[in-house]
Amino acid sequence: MSEPTRVLGPMGDDVVFENDRVRIWELNLPPGADSNIHEHELDYILVILGGDRVAAVQEPDSTSTLPPYFESAVTPGQAVFVERGGIEIARNVGTEPYHEFIIELKD
Repeated sequence: MSEPTRVLGPMGDDVVFENDRVRIWELNLPPGADSNIHEHELDYILVILGGDRVAAVQEPDSTSTLPPYFESAVTPGQAVFVERGGIEIARNVGTEPYHEFIIELKD
């Protein structure tokens, strides 16, 4: 029996802005929800708008520098730079709705 084919989805709910230098996604996750499995092909900045705890669950072939499972408290207003390479899902492990902008930096 062969492995099921992995289907990568968008990293956010909607692209809210895009030009030749950046693409900005918006992501909302209710408590306990997962994002699509997605790949970060560009460096990016997360801007946290709401929530209390979030996790990143890496796929086995991810080249992210994060551990296979990474969980963190978040602070609304926080901005975090992350290097490309992650193939992952985001998981809201908190009790509040999680809301962020993902700002991809085009090369």
